Amino acid sequence: MSKLISSALIPVLKWGTVIIATAVVVISIQVSADGSLESPKATAQKAVLLSTPEDQDTSSEPWAPSSGFADLVEQVSPAVVHVAIRGTVSSRQNLPQFDFPPGSPFEDFFEQFRDRQQPQQRERSRPLGIGSGFIISEDGYVVTNHHVVKDADEIIVTTTEGEEFVAELQGSDDKTDLALLKLQDAEDMPYVAWGDADKARVGDWVLAIGNPFGLGGSASTGIISARGRDINSGPYDDYIQVDAAINRGNSGGPLFNLRGEVIGINTAIYSPTGGSVGIGFSIPSTIAENVITQLRETGEVERAWIGVQIQAVTDELAEGFGRNNDHGALVSRVEPNEPADSAGVRSGDIILSFDGKKVEEMRDLPRIVAQSPVGKRSKLVVWRNGKEKVLTVKTARYPETLGATASPSRSDDSKPTEADELGAVLTELTDEFAERYNLQEGIEGVGVESVRRGGLAARNGLRAGDVLTSVNNVEVSKPAQVVEQITEARKQDRSKINILLQRGNGSRFIVFNLDDE
Repeated sequence: MSKLISSALIPVLKWGTVIIATAVVVISIQVSADGSLESPKATAQKAVLLSTPEDQDTSSEPWAPSSGFADLVEQVSPAVVHVAIRGTVSSRQNLPQFDFPPGSPFEDFFEQFRDRQQPQQRERSRPLGIGSGFIISEDGYVVTNHHVVKDADEIIVTTTEGEEFVAELQGSDDKTDLALLKLQDAEDMPYVAWGDADKARVGDWVLAIGNPFGLGGSASTGIISARGRDINSGPYDDYIQVDAAINRGNSGGPLFNLRGEVIGINTAIYSPTGGSVGIGFSIPSTIAENVITQLRETGEVERAWIGVQIQAVTDELAEGFGRNNDHGALVSRVEPNEPADSAGVRSGDIILSFDGKKVEEMRDLPRIVAQSPVGKRSKLVVWRNGKEKVLTVKTARYPETLGATASPSRSDDSKPTEADELGAVLTELTDEFAERYNLQEGIEGVGVESVRRGGLAARNGLRAGDVLTSVNNVEVSKPAQVVEQITEARKQDRSKINILLQRGNGSRFIVFNLDDE
């Protein structure tokens, strides 16, 4: 009997030892991080003093990494919060099916039951996820990620002191993955201040604080690994890459510089395993602060736009436009009756700068324009016909949906033309051609009826339904104009030209190789 009891207690004792050991480790870590047994109230007060703009000494020296990060963590962590959400989920439940052999006495009865049987819709509220956030004002405004709270019916925010608040969603922006919450009945809250992410350099020390895996407040340090990262998450990607450990639940948490200022919002990681491998991404404060300010004032984000479709400038495309570098954003389409159209921007222009800010890469332009005030007049420098040209454009508000433009009248008596120079059959655009290939309204150019296998057009990727808008940087509307431009380019011994191609609802320039083989 004693052996039986002893063997039953062994697993319990083992797990008891693990639990006690874990508790000791957690307590040790907490005491080490605090550096003292100072009361939480005193710690919170320090965070307020550090982060009040009028009191903060921005000329003071930052924390020295050689001294450790305990003082910095102690100062800013009271303003970092845990965000938990609940939401309603729906599920369909089917009643069990019954099958009986023909002639069974139950067949008629259950046939009637089967006819009445319908899938049942069930809704229930359950926890949907957790994340992190940080307080930016004394009255309890909290910044977090859009993806943390997007499906929430109820949001509960918990401070490092364990105090819980019901939070209301003040506003959310999916394009930058940012959201602003307001804590109910909050006052005298510890909060942190924004820093200038533009001043942060690769190699600078950073501190990330969040709530990974729901374990509670956790801090990690590292350096900035890269700036201006594009991870294809949205049109305004400009992430700070860090090697500080960021795991699930850290989303929405702050990234601090050594002055205790927020220079980023931890948002995403790259990982083949789902855990941190030292590649994390934070939204820069220079983008976040403007978005959060608008959400706080109006509950929505207003962005400027000028109405152009753009693409990257490759070395080959640049050569075709008489450029000796690939800087800028190439305009592949100008939306009719929008700001760029009114300013005189044309397809084939390469935008070099907007409002005094250089456009080094294509993706720079949407971000620069979006941060500009709506209705502001700005200088737009473009490359056209081998030289720079300055235009003035007045930005408009980015439309929720782009309306269709009026389609020009087209003749239906156009005859397809065999273009031997391309190995294709070309046609003027007709209503029948536009309807057959579901073309966007307002498109002008020359349609491709068919391509010959192995011909020049086929080797360059053209296919039936394509529309050639410009050839060799000259707008075309008749097949003869296409042939003329190709012939002229060959007379000049050119091996490549640029063609503006409309396919479906997308428009882009391609490098068209004129070599026969």
